[in-house]
Amino acid sequence: MPRARIKLAKIPYAVPERAELGERLDAVLAVVYLVFSEGYAATSGDSWIRRDLSTEAIRLGRLLERLLPERSEPVALVALMLLHDARRDARVDAHGDLVLLEEQDRSRWDQPQIAEGCERVERALRQGGPTPYALQAAIAALHAQAKTAAATDWPQIVLLYRELLKQLPSAVVQLNHAAAVAMAEGAEKGLELLGSLAPLESCKLTNPSSRRAPSCSGASAGSPLRCRITSAASSLPRTSPKSATWRDGSPKRAAEPETRQTPDKARCRGRATLVA
Repeated sequence: MPRARIKLAKIPYAVPERAELGERLDAVLAVVYLVFSEGYAATSGDSWIRRDLSTEAIRLGRLLERLLPERSEPVALVALMLLHDARRDARVDAHGDLVLLEEQDRSRWDQPQIAEGCERVERALRQGGPTPYALQAAIAALHAQAKTAAATDWPQIVLLYRELLKQLPSAVVQLNHAAAVAMAEGAEKGLELLGSLAPLESCKLTNPSSRRAPSCSGASAGSPLRCRITSAASSLPRTSPKSATWRDGSPKRAAEPETRQTPDKARCRGRATLVA
């Protein structure tokens, strides 16, 4: 809103007392992560990635770190964003299509940034314990530290998602947990959990021939983060053409050289680890 309109509306401006900042922090962090999420997986435009938004979100997160050094949540959020952003050069191929996590060239990942993110994860956990952002950052760290996709520590990721479910019992986190269980303990175990996800009835599961990304309108209503269902653990085996196309967090678009579609504009409301 322009300053003139604010003045005309006589909206009072007041800097909150430091004691009041804590109760407003969750909303501020959610907005910063929302900005990052739009940069990480754009919902409009010709590109999947908007680096300007991701970079600005990380800058704002670092600013919150400096302003509130006694709080662990900004540290955890910056860690989460750094770890995801460290892989951005490997996430899109020469044609502008997303590259699955397991297929990314890990030599193109930003190792200094990964190291910085991992250091922040440890600091956030020491300072504030397993908060939701710290848990998501820890999951991202395990993916980032794996030298190969096969070396991913899925059992540890299962434990982290299990703890995250206690704090954020959303359908998106349930889905991520089920997929991680499938990777750690076998597809049957994961599918058993997947079958119990009633809140996901309104989600659209696209088949492998579709270029549209998986989308969801029914997960965790009221949570501040919009996203596609992109997760650290979306790697359930596909046994039929109707199986979901989620694999290691990337909304994969099938190769169709005749056309190039812009990213799906569907939204999914719910906090989830965005790894692709």
